[in-house]
Amino acid sequence: MSFAAGHRREFGDGPLSRAAASVYTLLAVEVWLLLGTLPGLVALVLLDRDASNLPLVAVALLPVGPAVSAALHTLRHQRPDLTDLRPAAAFRRAYRANLVGVLRVWAPTLLWLTVIAVNLANLSAAGVPGWWAVPLLLVGAGVVLAGVNALVIVSLFTFRTRDALRLAVYFLVRRPGVTVGNAGLLAAVAGVTAVSSEAVLALLAALVVLALLRIGDPMIDTIRTEFTP
Repeated sequence: MSFAAGHRREFGDGPLSRAAASVYTLLAVEVWLLLGTLPGLVALVLLDRDASNLPLVAVALLPVGPAVSAALHTLRHQRPDLTDLRPAAAFRRAYRANLVGVLRVWAPTLLWLTVIAVNLANLSAAGVPGWWAVPLLLVGAGVVLAGVNALVIVSLFTFRTRDALRLAVYFLVRRPGVTVGNAGLLAAVAGVTAVSSEAVLALLAALVVLALLRIGDPMIDTIRTEFTP
């Protein structure tokens, strides 16, 4: 009996089993990401690429935040044991638990980006000098990167919204490697969307979330050691 128990532990703990568990979890998270973002994805595909639709784009992107947050939490806390996998249940629990906190940082981020994008699209109509695009782009980049940090933080930790936002801005400087990595990842995401479509990006969503998690590891570890009991 002890021999059989040892074999069961070996099956659940071996490298092949851990790899299979990771692949299964990633596929399950991809499915639930698609389900969570499907309404917005359909709207994005149908919308014309016109500046007048920017507010509608922001509304369509609203479901992305909670879905990505649940995916971050699920992948961060995935079980290595192939015999004890419940990624779908973990995703749903994380989605419900983080929904309000995520929207408190995600909705303002989208609002700021929409205001900046609308201003950029209407610089000439407003009679504003073209060089104003540079500071607007810099502010927009800062909002995006801080918003990504905040999304990771509220997905994995329990902080008040204002504290999460302060940490998100603080870690733009404290962990420049994370900032640069996120910037590169977001540039790649924008490139994929530009040359293909939002639908193609959606099929790679779980891999993008996993990359975001790996890039953010130094920030996550620092928060855990320095800002949590």
